[in-house]
Amino acid sequence: MARAAHSGPGWAGAYHRRLADVHRAWIAPGQRVLEVGCGAGDLLAACAPSFGVGVDFSSAMVERARARHPALHFAVADAHALPLRGAFDVVILSDLVNDLWNVQDALEQVAHVCAPHTRVLVSSHNKLWEPLLAAALRLGLARPVLHQNWLAASDLRGLLNLAGFEVVRESRENLLPLDVPLLAPVLNRGLVRVTPFNHLALTTLVAARRKPHPAPSTPEPVVSVVVPARNEAGNIEPLFARLPRMGRETEIVFVEGHSRDDTWDAIRRAMAAHPEWSCQAHQQTRTGKGDAVRLGFAKARGELFIILDADLTVAPEDLPRFYAAARRGLGDLINGVRLVYPMEGQAMRLLNLLANHWFSWAFSWLLGQRVKDTLCGTKVLWRHDYERIAANRAYFGDFDPFGDFDLLFGASRLGLRIQDLPIRYAQRTYGDTNIRRWRHGLVLLRMTWFALWRLKFR
Repeated sequence: MARAAHSGPGWAGAYHRRLADVHRAWIAPGQRVLEVGCGAGDLLAACAPSFGVGVDFSSAMVERARARHPALHFAVADAHALPLRGAFDVVILSDLVNDLWNVQDALEQVAHVCAPHTRVLVSSHNKLWEPLLAAALRLGLARPVLHQNWLAASDLRGLLNLAGFEVVRESRENLLPLDVPLLAPVLNRGLVRVTPFNHLALTTLVAARRKPHPAPSTPEPVVSVVVPARNEAGNIEPLFARLPRMGRETEIVFVEGHSRDDTWDAIRRAMAAHPEWSCQAHQQTRTGKGDAVRLGFAKARGELFIILDADLTVAPEDLPRFYAAARRGLGDLINGVRLVYPMEGQAMRLLNLLANHWFSWAFSWLLGQRVKDTLCGTKVLWRHDYERIAANRAYFGDFDPFGDFDLLFGASRLGLRIQDLPIRYAQRTYGDTNIRRWRHGLVLLRMTWFALWRLKFR
């Protein structure tokens, strides 16, 4: 989004002046500074750089910035494809992540202009302010913006981690983004530092640095993509066309589960039509996706396991990001998250969405790690970690029909690091969901209660 100038009256002016004050406090003058999504360049200029570069995808904003700040350098560029190389001392992404199509991709672009000493300052908006800002937009008190991502602070930390950064400082800012004498300074400089008021602040600002990630010296692993498939005949052939190859070798392990359509025949036809792929196909004797996943893992040859639901609501094209996160050691269990980016219209019904948010909160508290989406079907882990989870399965019992909680509970008990990875969630193009919201919802509540005693009150 191309933002307005930081100066001026009203809500936006007060907000941006306060943000400039905070950035000045975090950035010493006289440094090499890059701002991605610079708008009119006022924030960049406020940081008094010795060499300042601003990029924005709006050519009109770039022209305006050049006219306002002729001593600085500005260029038209997309945050997802930065044309810059060479290191800066500071990189600023001010309120930009709310607008980006793929935040991880943009942060990985930023990594190309970072040295070990570089600090990346990223700010985002608090989702609690979404209704208020929407009302301000309707009343004409705010300018139209792109469809917002509304990242929680934990989402931002997770995305930075996935892009190879670690957070070194975090702050909450702006309880009152208006110039109200006496009250604004009390709220924005004092009360915002105090819990629980800090959780009500409009802005989260973090400073991050690149983590050292030497190239792995071990050989690329064999990757097994386990595909549970029940009533998914129309999705089998598209999977072959869309699945990227990963690692030293990629095998596909289909597990068909008592389908009412011709899914089993579709799998066998597609395997015969694609001899270039290493494939296996198995049929369940028991029921449930959890059993299908465990059967697939038992038959898989690979060292790295990836679960991909055959409904293709998680794009197969996204799997290399999961592979890269696991390969770089960013987490032991890489967990797909559907609840960060906006979804397609019919991808998830409202009650399912609300239930997913509630279970996200409940299981994050239970597990002691942030897990924003417990039921996204795409998860990635190493064989040796799965074998440890399976060996300890009796501790929680074998009553999870989905398979997600078997992995999450087991990983938590073993002290494995769970890393959320946001994805774009699409609606189905074939078939109907296999989730039965009320029956499966009761199962989830039962598992929550069981985990409460096993993980918290043990």
